[in-house]
Amino acid sequence: MLCQSPFSQLNSSQDCKKLYQFLEFCKEQAVLSGQTKIASVALETAAIDPLTVLHRFAAGQVHFYFENRDGGAAVAAFDPIISSEISGAERFVEAQRFTQDCFARLLFNLPAQSWEQTRDQNWAAPCIFSSFSFFDQAGSAAPFAPATLFLPRWQIARQQNSGRVTVNWPIDAVAKISEITQTIWQQIQTIQRLSAEHFYLVESQLSQLNRWTIIDNHPFQTGVISALASIQNRAYKKLVLAHAIDVYAELPFQGCQSLHHLRQLHPDCAVFSVSNGRQSFIGASPERLLSIRQRHLITDALAGSASRGRTVSEDRRLASRLLQNAKEQHEHRLVVEFIAQELLELGLHPSYASRPSLRQLANIQHLHTPIQTQLPPDLHPMQLVAALHPTPAVAGMPRQTACEQILRYEPFDRSLYAAPLGWLDAEGNAEFIVGIRSALLDGHHARLYAGAGIVAGSDPEREFAEVKLKLQALLRGLV
Repeated sequence: MLCQSPFSQLNSSQDCKKLYQFLEFCKEQAVLSGQTKIASVALETAAIDPLTVLHRFAAGQVHFYFENRDGGAAVAAFDPIISSEISGAERFVEAQRFTQDCFARLLFNLPAQSWEQTRDQNWAAPCIFSSFSFFDQAGSAAPFAPATLFLPRWQIARQQNSGRVTVNWPIDAVAKISEITQTIWQQIQTIQRLSAEHFYLVESQLSQLNRWTIIDNHPFQTGVISALASIQNRAYKKLVLAHAIDVYAELPFQGCQSLHHLRQLHPDCAVFSVSNGRQSFIGASPERLLSIRQRHLITDALAGSASRGRTVSEDRRLASRLLQNAKEQHEHRLVVEFIAQELLELGLHPSYASRPSLRQLANIQHLHTPIQTQLPPDLHPMQLVAALHPTPAVAGMPRQTACEQILRYEPFDRSLYAAPLGWLDAEGNAEFIVGIRSALLDGHHARLYAGAGIVAGSDPEREFAEVKLKLQALLRGLV
C-alpha cells in the first residue's frame, strides 16, 4: 500500500517529525486491522556502496547482495524481519504465497509522484530476497534450505550516481513510536555518512589467503564418459555435470573482500552473496534466469562455450569456431527450445533471434540468445521461476531424467549451485540469476563449483578443461 507521505530524505528535525507521523499512521492502521503492519520508509541518499554497508553492519548476519557493476547497480539486504524456509515440490507455490502475504502488510511512504518517477528502477520499492537450492529437498547437513525468503529491515541500493535506503519496520498496536523513530533516524544518519567511504581490500589478509591447499577428489571425467554412453544409447539428450574442488586457507575466507575482488575481475557478471549467518554462497554469474520490468520479461539461453584468445586474432578465431561448431550449436538450441516451450505453455508469446550471438566474458565466451515477451498482470514471478528452473543449461534434457542422473553422478550436494537467486517487489518487478561460477565459504574452507554440458560429440578432456577454466577464474576472485 502506497501512502501519501511527502518526505524522501532525512536531513532535518522536520524530516524526523514527518517520519514520526508516518509511523504513527502505521500504528493506527495496525490497531484498526488488528494485524501487525510493516512500515516501509524509502529515502533518497547520495550514492553509497552497498558492499561497504554490508561489510560494516551485516558481518555474520543473514544477507543478500547483488551487483552488476557494468550496469551501475547494487543492493545489500540484511536483518530479516520476516522470513520463511520451505522445502518440497510446492516450494515455489508456497514462496509466492509468502511474498503476497508480506506485501499485503506493507505500508509504503514513497509519494505517488516519486513512485511514478522511480518505479522502473531496480529496488525502488521494498523487496523480498530469495534463494532456492537446485533440488527441492535438502539433506540434514545442507547449509541452505530448498527455499529461503526474507523481507529485510535494511535494503541499501545504488543506481548509477544515486542511492536509496529502504527500512522496513514491524508496527503493532503497542509499538513505541518515539523510540522506533529515533532508532531509524540514527541508523540512517550513520549509513548516509558512508557515502564518502569506498571499500578497500585488506592486502595483508589476501596475501595470507594465498597460502592455501586445493583438494580435488571428485571423478569428473568418469561421469562424462558414462553420460556419453547413455546419450549414445538415447537415454537422454544432454546432461550438465558439475565439478567441485575444496580449498583450505590459513585464514578464514572474508566474504566481502572476495566480493570486492570478484566485482573488479568480472564487471560484466552478476556478483552475488547469500548468507545464512554462518556460511556464505558467493560468485560471479553470467547467466540471468529472468528479469521483469513493467511486465516485460527477458530471459537468457546461455549454453555453448569456448575460451578467450590471448591475441585479437586468436580471439576472433575462437569466436568464429564457436559460432560454427555443430556440437555447441546443438547444446545451445536445446536450451532455447526448452525456454520457448515453457513460456508457450504459460500462454506467452516469446520472441528471439534465429541465431545466437556471443556473450564474451573475461576468460570465456558463450553462445547467447535473449528471449523476450510481455506478461499478463496475473502471472506471478514465482510461476516463471518454477517453470524455468532448472533449464537445460544447468541440468540437461529431458529435465526429470537429467536431474536423476545428476544425483547419480555427482558425489556432492549442489545446494544453491546452478539454482535461482533473486528478488521481487510488490509491483511484479523481479530479477533472478542462476548461481553458477560460485563457491560456498565456511570459515577456512571454500567449495568451488563449475559445470559443463555433455551432449553427443562431447570430449571428456575438453569438457574437463572448460570446467577447470571456470574454476580458475573463480579461484582468482577468492584468493
